[in-house]
Amino acid sequence: MNLKSAKVSVAKSSKEVFEFLSDLKNFEQLMPENTQKFEVDGDSFLFSLKGMPEIRLVLKEKTEFSNITLGAASSKLPFTLSGNLTEISENESQAQLVFSGDFNPMMAMMVKKPLTKFIEVLAENISKL
Repeated sequence: MNLKSAKVSVAKSSKEVFEFLSDLKNFEQLMPENTQKFEVDGDSFLFSLKGMPEIRLVLKEKTEFSNITLGAASSKLPFTLSGNLTEISENESQAQLVFSGDFNPMMAMMVKKPLTKFIEVLAENISKL
């Protein structure tokens, strides 16, 4: 299953956005209002949203100023969440979140709507930086 957020404009350079996203503690600022738990531990963070199980994301890959990829810590539900950054000018960039998961059709049907909403909220909050 592949989901993409809308591309959002950010009033910061791609370098600034990349550095912000590289510090996993900053993801707490991007989380939806219904976040019940958020803990950073080295190159990973754990969070839970109301009514959902806890999820641990691990920093998998970084391409300077253009991409940050987080992945599931558990191999039970393998997925990645990538932040793709594009430089527009020295004070503006564009960000898009891409979710890619390997789920069975039943699981995909259950999680598609909440995941779509989740990545849209994250992208919207990135645009407010």
